[in-house]
Amino acid sequence: MKKTDLKKYTDFIIDETTRLLNIDSPTGYTEEAAAWVKDEFERLGFKATYTNKGGVIVDLTGEDKENGLLLEAHTDTLGGMVATIKDNGRLQLTNLGGMNPNNAETENVRVVTRFDGIYEGTFQLNNASIHVNGEYDETKRTWENCEVVLDEDVKDKESTEKLGISVGDIVCFEPNVRVTKSGYIKSRFLDDKLSVGILLGLARYIKEKKVTPKRALYAHITVFEEVGHGGSGNVPKGCTEAISVDMGCVGEGLTCTEKQVSICAKDSGGPYSYRVVQGLVTAAKEIGADYAIDIYPHYGSDVEATLRSGVDLKHGLIGAGVYASHGYERSHRDGAENVLKLLIAYAL
Repeated sequence: MKKTDLKKYTDFIIDETTRLLNIDSPTGYTEEAAAWVKDEFERLGFKATYTNKGGVIVDLTGEDKENGLLLEAHTDTLGGMVATIKDNGRLQLTNLGGMNPNNAETENVRVVTRFDGIYEGTFQLNNASIHVNGEYDETKRTWENCEVVLDEDVKDKESTEKLGISVGDIVCFEPNVRVTKSGYIKSRFLDDKLSVGILLGLARYIKEKKVTPKRALYAHITVFEEVGHGGSGNVPKGCTEAISVDMGCVGEGLTCTEKQVSICAKDSGGPYSYRVVQGLVTAAKEIGADYAIDIYPHYGSDVEATLRSGVDLKHGLIGAGVYASHGYERSHRDGAENVLKLLIAYAL
């Protein structure tokens, strides 16, 4: 397959990803992000519809309607929820998804009330002043030992409740998006908004190059992946295969870097389809995509939720390499471009 210059599309992917990263969307609070995603696919000229769960299904066209391919990515992220309003007016949280208090400490947050607006605060260790707390270093960071300090004049539970803050309110952590001159993109929640940006880049490529995929091609942007059921159901008729486009893992014992596309052979849910993995590797070689094959020890994907819902599909998992997953994550524009190359070779 002829190699192609994808710089324009990679630039578009990074721009779209940056815009989406700056829309708060922890699991359970995804309407604004889903609406933005739907509008962007429609702006590119594709039919997009909401699922009852709040996700977005996109018809990316294609010829063979009996052998369709579904690409899954998710726009829900990690976050928090108010579990208790403490006697001092501060907030104890419970996590949404795998948000970890060890790497969330000192992060700015937004508390989204149901009826009374949004309030800012900071997620801190209880008694966070080092000059006061002699056990600061030894204290384990847990949800019970950390709290949201509101940027409001509150001193007790009653004054916080008067703001309209209540148990069950969503807490959004600041993503801190930054794109470096060297091509790295750093942010919370690249998992999996970078992949949503990549699918938008693929859609733009299909439209501008006037490509008709060989088989029916769909995208499902899910909104409950981080709690395990994002990909359950909502498979368009005629699909025989689904690929989760999520983050590729970067870490000790793995071979992938942030500049590569990772092809997953197995994760905590078991092996991916042998034929799909084989086909992805073949396509990567043909188009010249820089790739790695890895096994993820602590990982689950949307496509596994799809299979557990009872659908008969072949399945696979790919993604741009992402370091420091579920923390302050880092990837690179080359990783995004290599995912796009692979999708062009495999899906089109």
